[in-house]
Amino acid sequence: MVDGGRDRVFPPGMKAATPAPASRTLSLPNILTYARIAAVPLVVASMYWQAILQGGLWLRWVALAIFIAAGVTDFFDGYLARSWDQQSKLGRMLDPIADKLLVSACLLMLAADETIKGWSLFAAIIILCREILVSGLREYLAELQVSVPVTQLAKWKTSLQLVAIGFLLCGAAGDTVLPQSVLAWRWQSGDDPVPIANSIGLVLLWVSAILTLYTGWDYFRASVQHLIED
Repeated sequence: MVDGGRDRVFPPGMKAATPAPASRTLSLPNILTYARIAAVPLVVASMYWQAILQGGLWLRWVALAIFIAAGVTDFFDGYLARSWDQQSKLGRMLDPIADKLLVSACLLMLAADETIKGWSLFAAIIILCREILVSGLREYLAELQVSVPVTQLAKWKTSLQLVAIGFLLCGAAGDTVLPQSVLAWRWQSGDDPVPIANSIGLVLLWVSAILTLYTGWDYFRASVQHLIED
């Protein structure tokens, strides 16, 4: 049987549009990336229901579970794409977008419900500003066909950032499962138990913010020669 599509003739100067292969668009690595993007409104909805609509603390566990599942997909989509040779331009574009959407949405909701407040807001601002700056640099350098590899320190920064957000998401719900000996710690100025989960999360957030500044500067320094040449 002759395939009419293969024998189709186009006018001079006109080329047939080449659609992205369905096997690439709907490959498992890309589906995992889609799932990570879909997780963003689910995490936001869980946090909004708990903090703004005064829902139960169990909603914090729901938000944390969805966040962890999304973080797991971040590892497997890249690993499977490389292992199965299913890397695609769509996947390379969506993967960092999905990561930034998830982290940004969580930080904004944590600031809205005052889990992140006071001086700790600056840590969140540093992280968000760095992500915007690096995204702009990557887009500019992509036009010059220049690729700046991700350093190992940047990977550690991302992992630490995700762990910090995880602790902040569980918040008071996390304190309910900590050993009573830990919860017995008291602030020197009062009798309220120390919010252990939040405290750990905020410390890790500041550490990741410091690493964010360093890796952001390192990325800018690696890119500046191309900016000057242009």
